Amino acid sequence: YAGCLLQFYFFFSMCAAEGLFLSVMSFDRFLAICRPLHYPTIMTHCLCAWLVVFCWAGGFLWLLTPLTLISQMPFCGPNTIDHFLCDLAPLLALSCSLVSGISLICGIISSLIIFLTFLYILGTYFCVLSVGLQVPPGSGSHKAFSTCASHLAVVCLFYGSVMVMYVSPGSGDYPGMQIFVTLFYALATPFFNPLIYNFWNKDMKEALKKILNLLLWEISKGFKS
Repeated sequence: YAGCLLQFYFFFSMCAAEGLFLSVMSFDRFLAICRPLHYPTIMTHCLCAWLVVFCWAGGFLWLLTPLTLISQMPFCGPNTIDHFLCDLAPLLALSCSLVSGISLICGIISSLIIFLTFLYILGTYFCVLSVGLQVPPGSGSHKAFSTCASHLAVVCLFYGSVMVMYVSPGSGDYPGMQIFVTLFYALATPFFNPLIYNFWNKDMKEALKKILNLLLWEISKGFKS
């Protein structure tokens, strides 16, 4: 029981922290592109340290209320969860009391952290796009804008799967879909993040070329045999 609650708390606290980190990264891109002359004086080492502390502390403090509410629920049924982790919906399904109020509060809390960070990211990239449209072509600024592509790809992966899971209506009616989507943003998204962030890296490109050439060679060797 205690291990299940700890798993719920740490897993979703880190998800909330990731949303805050993605927001901070969009703020960094906004300063670098929209306020390039002020960037060194604003984005100092001290501010970076405070932003990191804010993201970690905010993520873990945000989930204290859902954790407290779930820990006060009575469980009198089977102790087997139809999931590979202690998610909110499977936990609420095991309670032997009315959970509509707790479900509503937890839904509001999770929706707030999702939409606040997502809307902030959209706002910053709207400003970045408006500045990008005013920059004349061939000015060399495309390198600055290309750094936003990897961040946007990670944002789409993370928020797309999270919103399908926790925001879309009727998503809780399909347990198989729940498990698949949770598995996607719990394992697939962190797996692809390093590849996405390093996609423009020359060493990463060379490594991918070698892997593809090796795969093609193995495939051609298999056909010949």
